[in-house]
Order: sequence, then structure tokens, then C-alpha cells
Amino acid sequence: MRGRALVTGATAGIGNAFARELARRGHDLVLVARDTKRLESVAAGLRDKHRIEVDVITADLTTDEGLGAAVNALTDTARPVDLLVNNAGSSLAAWFGTTDIADEDRQLDLMVRAPMHLMDAAIKAMTGRGHGEIINVASVAAFTPRGTYSAHKAWIVNISRWANIQYADAGVTVMALCPGFVRTEFHQRMGVDPNSSVPRWMWLKADKLVKAALDDLDKRKAVSVPSVRYKVLATISQYAPSSIVARAARRGR
Repeated sequence: MRGRALVTGATAGIGNAFARELARRGHDLVLVARDTKRLESVAAGLRDKHRIEVDVITADLTTDEGLGAAVNALTDTARPVDLLVNNAGSSLAAWFGTTDIADEDRQLDLMVRAPMHLMDAAIKAMTGRGHGEIINVASVAAFTPRGTYSAHKAWIVNISRWANIQYADAGVTVMALCPGFVRTEFHQRMGVDPNSSVPRWMWLKADKLVKAALDDLDKRKAVSVPSVRYKVLATISQYAPSSIVARAARRGR
């Protein structure tokens, strides 16, 4: 057994892939999402297949109540969480300046405020025990100018890099995971056709992505960019002329 992991956004996509892979490796789990029915279905399947303990928390992390429920799980000294996967997220189909500012507020709460609160709770609990790991799911969009979504992800990358240095001596590893396009429900929920402007070679599979991320976590990396293709693109994005990066960043959502 490898301890207990809490995964947000665990019913689909990258979060679900993390839940399945961590269960396969023997972790007990706390799964957080908004859909109780899907949560219970995922949890039951993992319990039956891997003989592990799986707790579920139905929570909207944009609300104080939902966020508080997840924080309480992270600070439960009787059932400590050794690994936090901050994965819950979404995006808006339109660009900032054309969107409803109330929708932008909710996005900010989900993409920045929620992971900040969960990181805070996890770090305080983990440093007290002398060990722990945090994966913050960001995006290669963090390295490009792509509106508020990339701004949120850039914040995640920055705070993860800092925290990985700051709390290393306390036994805590913090890593930002920066995938590219992944085959999930993400784009469908936005109401955007993902195949309209994204070449086939740019798509990643969630299962392989998660395995690569966990390998990088074992190596104590501060930033994980799975796949050679996205390592190259992330490097280019950081050092190429800004005008070129901005033009390339307009492709896809």
C-alpha cells in the first residue's frame, strides 16, 4: 500500500485516469467531483477491482461549502492524505472581454482559488508529518498567451515551482503537470469541436499522460511536461519571439 490520495475532478478525463492508476498502485482514495452518481459508480468499480478504500465527496469547489469539504478531508489527522491531485478544471468557449464576467469569476475560483486553498491545507498537514506530495494539473497553455485560461495555469506553474523549493526540506514535493491536448470530455463540455483546428498528432492519451506524470513525481520534478512533442513545444513557447508564439496560441481551444 502506498498511502492515501485525494483527487479532484475524479469522474472523467485526467482526474479519472489518476484515480484508476493510483488505485492500481495500491493507494486508498478520496474522490471529489460534483456528480454523486458518477462518483459512486467510479468508486464502486475501483473498490471491486483493486480492493482498496475509496471515499467520495460531492462538492462544487467554486463554493465555500464544497471547498470546505475537500479541505476537511486533507486535514483529517485520523485518515491522512499523502498525495493531493489538484485536477478539477474547465474553460470557457469565448475569449476574455467577450465573456460574462460572472463566468470568469467562477473560473477564477475553480482554477486558482480552489487549488490554492487545497494546497494550503495539504502543505500544512504534510509538513507536520514530514512527507507528502502534490500534483497541480496545469497546461502547456501556461507558457503561451491564451487569455484567462493560460493566466490561471501560469499561476499554477509558478506557485508549484516555488512551493517545491520552499517545502523540499520538509519532505513535501509539489509538481505542476503541464499536458497539451488530451482526449477527455473537456472540450465537449465547452461546446467546442476539438477536431476543428487541432492536428491529430497533438492529442495525448490520459492513461499514458498520468503514468508519465507519476514517474516525474517520483523524480521530484517541479514541472512535468509529458511527451517529447510537448517538451519541444513548451521550450519553443518560452524562447521563441512573442509574436510567433501568440499566433500559434490562437489555434485550438
